[in-house]
Amino acid sequence: MTRRQKRFGTARAALTLLTALSALAGTALVGAAPAGAAQGTPVAPGVSYDEFDIAAAKGTAHAHVLTVDLRNPRVRLDLLHPGAVAARATISEQATAQGAVAGVNGDFFNISEAQHPGVQATGASVGPAIARGKALKGAVPNGQRFGPALPPGTSTEDVFGLGVDRRARLDGLSLDGSIRTPEGRLPLRGFNQYALPVGSIGAFTAKWGSVSRVRATCGTDTDRAAPCSTDTYEVTVRRGRVVSTADKPGSGPIAPDTTVLVGREAGAQQLRKLFAGERVTVRHRLVASKSRVPFRFALGGYPVLDDGQPLPGLDNRASAVRTAVGIADNGRRLLLLALDGAPEYRTGLTIAEVASVMRDLGSADAFSLDGGGSSTLVARAPGAGTVSVRNHPSDGVERPVPNGIGVFSAR
Repeated sequence: MTRRQKRFGTARAALTLLTALSALAGTALVGAAPAGAAQGTPVAPGVSYDEFDIAAAKGTAHAHVLTVDLRNPRVRLDLLHPGAVAARATISEQATAQGAVAGVNGDFFNISEAQHPGVQATGASVGPAIARGKALKGAVPNGQRFGPALPPGTSTEDVFGLGVDRRARLDGLSLDGSIRTPEGRLPLRGFNQYALPVGSIGAFTAKWGSVSRVRATCGTDTDRAAPCSTDTYEVTVRRGRVVSTADKPGSGPIAPDTTVLVGREAGAQQLRKLFAGERVTVRHRLVASKSRVPFRFALGGYPVLDDGQPLPGLDNRASAVRTAVGIADNGRRLLLLALDGAPEYRTGLTIAEVASVMRDLGSADAFSLDGGGSSTLVARAPGAGTVSVRNHPSDGVERPVPNGIGVFSAR
């Protein structure tokens, strides 16, 4: 029994050894129960925690896994976030503030701006986000993302989420938006995003927070490091009318009845045609690529397993500490995995190995989330009123992140 198992204070039955996973990944789970079996230490009704070693190609990794039974009516999922898109907090802080019993970190994010000296990093996530059924933000262009290279055929619009039907699924979420002006209708290409497509207009609302909006006009659709645009314009719309304009994006909190439009290049030229007092109507929504069931919550990352098969072209060379979520039993059961970042386990897994591990744990579909120093899994110990960190973050302390998957259970 490991030190962390002793901390839970519950003896477990002997577990089955799983061997010989995918020949590509070359992994084996040591001490993990077979897929679908009762396992782990109870965290709350419908939620359990387990940990085990993985004999991977570059050394032993140690996995921490939450199993979530969505068939249990007491269980629900939602987005963990610190209250604004452009903000960060640790997963334990976010889970405690929202009353979650467990959770893992979520999407990749705008972690630094070394490529644009003097520009403030926003801390905002890469992909779309929905919380409590409400859209928070859209996806940045593929070339503006932070994180490892995307597998072929995937994009920043890919999401993991839970529908209002209580089934988990993978899908894509694209922005459908427009700006109605006295001169006609303009396309809206961004919504609370840290990066806008070249030549476009984006909308920022109170959900963005108070961080500077300058970063939205830096880089290009294919080169994150490209210089910031020198052709920008900002229009503030309050209660359907233009109230102010500016040559450069600003900062500070945005009132609930206000939308700030930021344009770059051709988008800036369109916004310059607007004047104070003119009527402007901004519309935006996130549209799912496949499912017609609305999402209760969703967040970005990228798929690694589809209907039991690893996606073609998954990286099998770079090993790292990882976080992932797996979907089993037709969306009725989840597996949330975060690797341990302690020095003896830090070699981690390749993305190809992650796909194989998630499949052998019973997942039909799986989705990779942010890893490295961000990888964090939290859960309540028996009798505890708040969560505690179950893995060792590889930075030595929890890293503040923009969002995560929160598990909630009514006792």
